[in-house]
Amino acid sequence: MDDQTRIEIEAAAFRRLRQHLMDDRQDVQNIDMMNLAGFCRNCLSRWYQEAAAEKGIEMSKEAAREVYYGMPYDDWKTQNQTAASPEQQAAFEKAFKENVTDKS
Repeated sequence: MDDQTRIEIEAAAFRRLRQHLMDDRQDVQNIDMMNLAGFCRNCLSRWYQEAAAEKGIEMSKEAAREVYYGMPYDDWKTQNQTAASPEQQAAFEKAFKENVTDKS
């Protein structure tokens, strides 16, 4: 497989993942994703922002989230996010430390 085809397939898989999380499974909470998988929609938007930066494109966290969520993040939270239980919050603290916090 040539590089361009690989890139196009990877991009298509990313778009399908985004569609699944944003359209098909809005019920899945970010905190549950982070606690179970070590990443969530916010991580995906951050990775998008980081990829843009690697190409010399400056993008704020809020702008990257809006690209990923298809709307301002606060609007998405209002429409889809539920309150986290104390157990979910405790698990999140651990998952965030293990998966997001810079270990250097």
